[in-house]
Amino acid sequence: MEYNKKSLLPFIGLIIFLFYGMTAANAQSPQQIAKKALASTVLLVMEDTNGQPLSLGSGFFVRNGQVATNLHVVKGASRGYAKLVNQKTKYDIEGITAVDAERDLVILKIPVPGVQIIPLGDSDMAQVGAPIYAVGNPRGLEGTFSQGIISSIRKVGTDKILQLTAPISPGSSGGPVLNDKGQVIGVSVATFRGGQNLNFAIPSNYLRGLLGQIGPVKPLLEGKPTRSKRSILGGLGDKSIEGVVIDKITKKNHYLTFSLRNHLRQDVKNVYFYIIFYDRLSDPIDVQTITFQETIPAGLAKRHYSNFMHDDDVMKMVKSGGSVKFRILAFEIVE
Repeated sequence: MEYNKKSLLPFIGLIIFLFYGMTAANAQSPQQIAKKALASTVLLVMEDTNGQPLSLGSGFFVRNGQVATNLHVVKGASRGYAKLVNQKTKYDIEGITAVDAERDLVILKIPVPGVQIIPLGDSDMAQVGAPIYAVGNPRGLEGTFSQGIISSIRKVGTDKILQLTAPISPGSSGGPVLNDKGQVIGVSVATFRGGQNLNFAIPSNYLRGLLGQIGPVKPLLEGKPTRSKRSILGGLGDKSIEGVVIDKITKKNHYLTFSLRNHLRQDVKNVYFYIIFYDRLSDPIDVQTITFQETIPAGLAKRHYSNFMHDDDVMKMVKSGGSVKFRILAFEIVE
């Protein structure tokens, strides 16, 4: 039986139209994506054994009572709580249910009734140039929604990491990165200071694999392993934080100067630490994450001059009775 090719053209055209129409129908507007994502995103506030704030971060619900975030957000914390965006209720973090140290991922048990779950997408389908949306709480500014594109998909050993143009700031770590269908294709993880649009996210397929490993709840300190030696981020090392201290802190105008002192018998570099800013009531008002990359020789110190207090409101509150504290998280020993 022979077919008339001309008679088939309208039919083929209809099939193509329907296919692309269905694809377009699956896409959502930025407003729709923001509304759903913000309803599932939380601000995480982590505390040390004395109840003092240790770090701020973001997370999002992947199952009922299960929140995904970065491992480095909870590193060193003994307790913490979560807040849904723009809500006052605080929900205690019960502990850790799954960890992937190599890819800086962790799942926390946080029972919150009636919360919306963000679906996971297939990060292997992500393409350079595709639009993405990042949700987080940069510097505690709850519910920040940013738009960008995937600028590169980079290989790290046998793993992959997504490079984005959407900004990621301290406090955004652990937040969801979504495609134009409102599906999570990544978890915000890092930005490189001194670079332009060098922001990164862990692909969602690694998180999907971690969901299959959810187990009994472990306390934060017990369930938190040290950073894996083959961490997808790498370069921060797993050495003890003892031996490197920050002292001689001076506040002047918009600037901070301080000394990083190395008490060890080996040179160190890539000192990774937080600066926590407090108001006069000792409440945290801002957090900065910094890596001091220079080598500090054994037994010596290096003075650092920075403009991290560039925010006028933060500066005014700190100068009017507030304070600044430092917490060293990790460093690398120069072999």
